[in-house]
Amino acid sequence: MITDIGFWGLGVVAVAAGAAVFYVDSMARATYALAVSFIAVGVQVLFLQQNYVGVVTILMMVMEMAIMAVYMVMFMGMNPALVPMSMVHSNKAALGVAAATFLFLAAGILLVDWPERTGSPPPDVTRALGEALMGPKMLVMAVISPVMVATIVAAVVLAAHRTRYDRFGDDLKRHTPDDAQPGGVGR
Repeated sequence: MITDIGFWGLGVVAVAAGAAVFYVDSMARATYALAVSFIAVGVQVLFLQQNYVGVVTILMMVMEMAIMAVYMVMFMGMNPALVPMSMVHSNKAALGVAAATFLFLAAGILLVDWPERTGSPPPDVTRALGEALMGPKMLVMAVISPVMVATIVAAVVLAAHRTRYDRFGDDLKRHTPDDAQPGGVGR
């Protein structure tokens, strides 16, 4: 009973956070909403006892959203969370395409003859799925992961050309920051 409530509750969170992507007024908030949606889906996959896929989904989506936020700050040159903007473009066309896609996929689900299962599942389904997804590339992924983390750290360092020590002095005791362009949070 508790598991069912948790699973369906996470479904509601995933859909609500996914809808929030198009409701919020900044790219950063949309990024965080999308991350929450994917985390909820990843936890739902964990509820289905597909531990490998659930954890990989959560890790990949959190890293992707973190990288997206870092690049927004790097390339936009300001705090994107403070810049209101519309995340919806071409509303009528987008609704039409979404409705047509939904109808097409729903028709496929209902009208296609599903194949009968042959054979039996392997003893450890999670391991078999992990090997099918990654195969011999697991070592490559283990090596690439630290490189990705180093890239994120380097991007943050490059994006923040003025640190808090530059703005507030070496002892951080300056009351107002020494900003070349005034504004921002402490207007």
